[in-house]
Amino acid sequence: MVFNSLEFLIFFPIVLLLYFFVVPKKYNWVMLLAASYYFYLTWKWQLIYLIVFTTVVSFVSGIVISRAQKKSTKKFFLVLTLTVCLGILFFYKYFNFLSTSVTGVINAFGGNAKDFTLDLILPVGISFYTFQTLSYVIDVYRGTTPVETHFGYYALYVSFFPQLVAGPIERPENLLPQLKTEHKLDAGNAAEGLRKMILGYFKKVVVADLFATYVVSVYSDVQNANGFTVLVATVLFAVQIYCDFSGYTDIAIGCAEIMGIKLMQNFNRPYTAKSIKEFWGRWHISLSSWFKDYIYIPLGGNRVSRFRNCLNIMIVFLVSGLWHGAAWTFVVWGVLHGLYQVIGKFTFRPRNKMWEKIGISPDGKLVGAIRTFNTFMLAAFAWIFFRANSFADLKVLLTKLFTDWSFSPSFFIDSLTSMGLDLVAILTCIISVVILSMLDKTRLASDERRAKPDFRYAYLVWAIAFAWILLLAGDGASSFIYFQF
Repeated sequence: MVFNSLEFLIFFPIVLLLYFFVVPKKYNWVMLLAASYYFYLTWKWQLIYLIVFTTVVSFVSGIVISRAQKKSTKKFFLVLTLTVCLGILFFYKYFNFLSTSVTGVINAFGGNAKDFTLDLILPVGISFYTFQTLSYVIDVYRGTTPVETHFGYYALYVSFFPQLVAGPIERPENLLPQLKTEHKLDAGNAAEGLRKMILGYFKKVVVADLFATYVVSVYSDVQNANGFTVLVATVLFAVQIYCDFSGYTDIAIGCAEIMGIKLMQNFNRPYTAKSIKEFWGRWHISLSSWFKDYIYIPLGGNRVSRFRNCLNIMIVFLVSGLWHGAAWTFVVWGVLHGLYQVIGKFTFRPRNKMWEKIGISPDGKLVGAIRTFNTFMLAAFAWIFFRANSFADLKVLLTKLFTDWSFSPSFFIDSLTSMGLDLVAILTCIISVVILSMLDKTRLASDERRAKPDFRYAYLVWAIAFAWILLLAGDGASSFIYFQF
């Protein structure tokens, strides 16, 4: 069941009806837990035992850690939880990747290793709910969050259906208390939640799914691509993946908000960032903050030597690349973002001095615009590694991007025609996303709940109408990109 499916459009109103009007408040957790497990069962019911087992192990470990007197006992159960949860994640997500890599190395050096991959199905959302359980156990071990002794509430924290399969990756101190609180139907929460859901559907169904067709035309047929089509497809993919993932997040946050539950912000206009470091403070915030709190800071963060700090950054982004996918293309993507940050750290002051020498303020609007453009292009270039289907395709894409160009008008026209681009539709979508982003920024900056209501809600009526027309007229609900992680 995906958010942009008819099944969900039936499922969610039933959940709301039960939540607010049918089930007694003190048993709402039972209903939400059942609904969340049903939501997960619709994906692959045979794998439900994985999330249940992970939940049980982390719940029991949390209780033992909170009650143990000896530090060695606490550490043992922390390590046990990390081993079990990460072990399950590794087996299902990385076993075949590791086996093929080892086989490839052995054969490259003249060996004769046979294939020993397994027929494994990646459990949907496993990377997300694994990190959520780990944050709980680590925080209990650190003493920064109280232990949860009610298994039902904890199981709901792990499996809460709006953010179960693609985040945001919630922290126990934010979500658990809200799950225990009685929530009444509130007109303000309902209106704001519905607004976010509408924006999410617009981003996904109208923008991301449209752009996906153009991106696929290049990335699935790399031999017939040229430098210009690779460039256009890559920029469109940058927009596609943002609208796809932030669209899911908007719907998830909106669903929860209608029920009175506030999930953390996961995106904050990332393509307006002026550096890659700032980009990661705005993109997939729940994941980047997780890596910061549980890997970067424990490694020493920036409280160490410059070399060690750069090493810490590279380790975090290497792990980030692996988290996103079991392929070397994702590893390189992560390493590339780490290099961006290290290089940016070393060149920040020289770049500022360069602008000052030519009489331009490094904090001015001109430099800010240049830095925003450069950051977007660096992020977009890295997306090539993320989107490429294989290293063989990646080699072709990069070669064509830097060599296969002609600067005649017919070259550009023929390239766009070969992709089947509808420029009017593309420009309308991009302008719409920019306007929606600006409206959201205006709303957040306003002290009142509704800023410029006439313009906003008239625009949203147009957006939702467009979304539903395409949804009902399409070939079926398409999955979200981050479901594969």
